[in-house]
Amino acid sequence: MGGVMGKEKSPPPIDDKLEEIRKLTYFTEEEIKEWQASFCSDCPTGKLNKKEFCSIYEQFFPVGDCTKFASFVFKVFDKNRDGEIDFEEFITAISVISRGNLDEKLEWTFKLYDLDGDGYISREDMLAVVEAIYSMVGDGVQLPEDENTPGKRVDNVFALMDINRDNLISMEEFQNGCRSNPTIIQAVNIYDNLI
Repeated sequence: MGGVMGKEKSPPPIDDKLEEIRKLTYFTEEEIKEWQASFCSDCPTGKLNKKEFCSIYEQFFPVGDCTKFASFVFKVFDKNRDGEIDFEEFITAISVISRGNLDEKLEWTFKLYDLDGDGYISREDMLAVVEAIYSMVGDGVQLPEDENTPGKRVDNVFALMDINRDNLISMEEFQNGCRSNPTIIQAVNIYDNLI
């Protein structure tokens, strides 16, 4: 994976940051070391760029086009916005997704949908993400008539969550809307105890 002049730099050791990473995650020191070994095996430079991240998604969604959705997820993982995911960014995101509490997962998911980072999910933000999801899963999923297009799905979500009808979903509206819908809660918790 992308080295200089054919040589790949070794990732920085995490021993000096191990305790800090442990405090930021729900993983034990041993689990962090295992994750880092796996991360370094896949990313010898210690960084994961968007193209590499997207290729990982392609392994899980070979039928559809996951490029856009993977780009949106990449943006949430890449906290410092430097165009690469380092191990600390990777492990803290994985921790929230797999072991975080409901509030943490909802905040992470909100960031995924808030594409411009303005603190609100607009119809345009949500439509872009939902279109990316529909494209990613391809024709492999049969959806009910009232959700068989991204536009219909977005209309349903806004009807549920946009309480003040300003065509924006705030964090509070998002959290309350998600909590009131068992299907959404189940989807947010899908990775619990898998990692």
